[in-house]
Amino acid sequence: MSEPARASLHGVVVCHGTVAAALVDATEQISGLTGHLVAVSNSGCDRESLEARIEAAVSGGPAVVFVDMASGSCLIATLRRLRERAGVAVVTGVNLAMLVDFVFHLSLPPSEAADHAAASGGKAIRLP
Repeated sequence: MSEPARASLHGVVVCHGTVAAALVDATEQISGLTGHLVAVSNSGCDRESLEARIEAAVSGGPAVVFVDMASGSCLIATLRRLRERAGVAVVTGVNLAMLVDFVFHLSLPPSEAADHAAASGGKAIRLP
């Protein structure tokens, strides 16, 4: 008898305006990997609607939620709905390097994938 299929890890990118869609598009172009990230915008919605968008994007499976800023509506909405949910990790300060790293580490558990991506994103911040 085979083991039941495990839900695959995916990322949810939550940002103000069109930033999330741009980051997802760029990540897919750079990595060549598609369908592992979902963009969520706070545009045109109230707090409850944003929370519902985020929850729908996570859709019950293991996920890492990447938020643009370490404060504000996107993070507050994420934490209100997902703070206690098992199998979900949250990272703030999303950047392109972080997302590219993430899509190449989908076999990791959410917390490890989040730590790995955050470390990669932090290393990408430099003054040339």
